[in-house]
Amino acid sequence: MEWLGRANIDFTTSPKSLKLKGNDGKETNLLKICQSAVPPCQLNPLLFNGHAQTMWTAAKSHGPPLYYKRRVFEADHAEFNGSFVVDFAVTDPEHKKEADPSLTPRTAYFAEDELSAMGSDDERPMLVVLHGLSGGSHEIYLRHAIAPLIESGKWEACVVISRGCANSKITTGLLYNARATWDIRQTVKWLKKTYPNRPLFGLGFSLGACILTNYLGEEGSATPLKAAVAVANPWALHISSKMLQGTYIGHHVYQRVLGNAMRTLAMRHKEELDKYTNIDTTEMVNLKYLYEFDRVYQCATWGYPTEEAYYRDASSSDSLLAIRIPFLAINAVDDPIATNLSIPYAEASTNPYTVLCTTSLGGHLGWFEIGGGRWHGKPVCNFLNHMAFEVDHDSITHEINGKRTSGNPDAWTNFDPMRRKMHVNLNQ
Repeated sequence: MEWLGRANIDFTTSPKSLKLKGNDGKETNLLKICQSAVPPCQLNPLLFNGHAQTMWTAAKSHGPPLYYKRRVFEADHAEFNGSFVVDFAVTDPEHKKEADPSLTPRTAYFAEDELSAMGSDDERPMLVVLHGLSGGSHEIYLRHAIAPLIESGKWEACVVISRGCANSKITTGLLYNARATWDIRQTVKWLKKTYPNRPLFGLGFSLGACILTNYLGEEGSATPLKAAVAVANPWALHISSKMLQGTYIGHHVYQRVLGNAMRTLAMRHKEELDKYTNIDTTEMVNLKYLYEFDRVYQCATWGYPTEEAYYRDASSSDSLLAIRIPFLAINAVDDPIATNLSIPYAEASTNPYTVLCTTSLGGHLGWFEIGGGRWHGKPVCNFLNHMAFEVDHDSITHEINGKRTSGNPDAWTNFDPMRRKMHVNLNQ
């Protein structure tokens, strides 16, 4: 029945899904929560495959309006210094009248008195969002997912803007990559300090989903986040890149569109790149494809020898193994960008903290329903609401039965998912 727009839905997780308790004391597990949070997926039958769903995202639909106030942060990382910005969703009618024409739609900077007044002891859940490649808080797919939470009056939310995106300024030659977890880490720490009683949750889209997954893998049980959702994560970047380059439409449409977006973004910051880096920006003007941009910019900036080395290092498939909070990942099997071959089914089947939900239709950040709605917002909101208001967070344990989960202790080997290499004692 897929040709009528009814997508099949599958779940992949560990045979022993993470045990949780509701606020009513009843026992449940992560898989059951995810299954109840994910509704039937009935999409527009006219957008009958992944290409149609993906390309329809270029249509100029308005989406639900959200309003933001922007705060500029100075990075506290010694190596990745500079500034970045975070957009905070606002609902005050007075704020909705404000907009800075130099920023993305419905966005303005916080005034100095507003900045000094930030902070609260309230217990409202707070969502930390990461957008996709070269995007921002204005993206329609993002607003469709978080608008119901904001409009409910129960949630607060902010969007961490990747450096240089959404009309933000950079003060060094650094933009961002799929391993750029330092800005979300600083933001989460700041939120925990500024709003100490708010439970924090994470949500990422596409490349932002990859960054979020890498961050959660790096932090493990130390992250302050209570739960997270990753939507349309490309997972194994080297596989997705090769798949795109291997087809005419992948190479000359998707790689070209993505490459053009990053080239345009970089050239918007040409003055800073010329001042702080040795990158030849005149060469950058002629780049056509995303892998060419990654070769010229990402390799030169971050020290990768090739773009393939960057893709392997920045992939988040192994990071999934190290996550120690409830985590829902949503992917469409027909996604032509975050391809099915890159989805880490095996890794998801070994980690009880993770549930991978796949739909047979949906494309890349599409999931268009009849009438223009976006299906992916429904499971995102349902899952986050359940985790925020119905689950006893103290029931979440952060170790898998307290046992080592990889390597061979008899042979003195240990696989650390975040090192991405098996550590072996070579002294014989």
